[in-house]
Amino acid sequence: MFLKMNERSFFIYLHQNQKIMNTVSKSQIKREALVRATINLVNNNGFHAAPMSKIAKMAEVSPGTIYLYFENKQDLINQVYIEVKAAFSKFAFKDYEESLSVKTGFKRIWKNIAEFKLKEIEEAMFLSQCDNTPMIDEPSRKEGLKHLRPLLDLWERGQKEGTVKPVSPYMLYAFSIYPIAFLMNMQQNELYKLTPVHINEAYEMAWNSIKI
Repeated sequence: MFLKMNERSFFIYLHQNQKIMNTVSKSQIKREALVRATINLVNNNGFHAAPMSKIAKMAEVSPGTIYLYFENKQDLINQVYIEVKAAFSKFAFKDYEESLSVKTGFKRIWKNIAEFKLKEIEEAMFLSQCDNTPMIDEPSRKEGLKHLRPLLDLWERGQKEGTVKPVSPYMLYAFSIYPIAFLMNMQQNELYKLTPVHINEAYEMAWNSIKI
């Protein structure tokens, strides 16, 4: 009798947990759909032409559902920005090691960033849009900047070693990293075709722009 009760309790436990897991899974799917819809609408229509109602419609959820996950539009945009920035940074530093020389480390990071921007086009376009909008608040920008810490530390090490120009990291980023977004946009608009040779040339120009 005791064994049967334990078996029954076990199966009830499994059933209840399966229901919880299904609920969590559905919730995650809805949130992910809202994130994807936000990225799509912002990329195609801009921030101001991407109201919450359109985002909910594209995500195929009720307008009220969106507020279960986000307080308002700015909260939505900022959360998506931080998540995409985190994914971008994870890819950028996937095989970077602090023991690498400054030049080798920079090359590895730069090539990863280029690969991300050319393969994960939607996410890369969204980040480019976020660079030029007041929708991203200061705390979110600071949080996004934290994800670039390994690159900033690498540049700082290079400046101490005398291999990287002693200028602001914003200047270093503007001349060595930001041009990748420009090249991505040119290719996206079918104005320029990036080949492996062009990628290598772009890297050399990026390194030459920051090295001493």
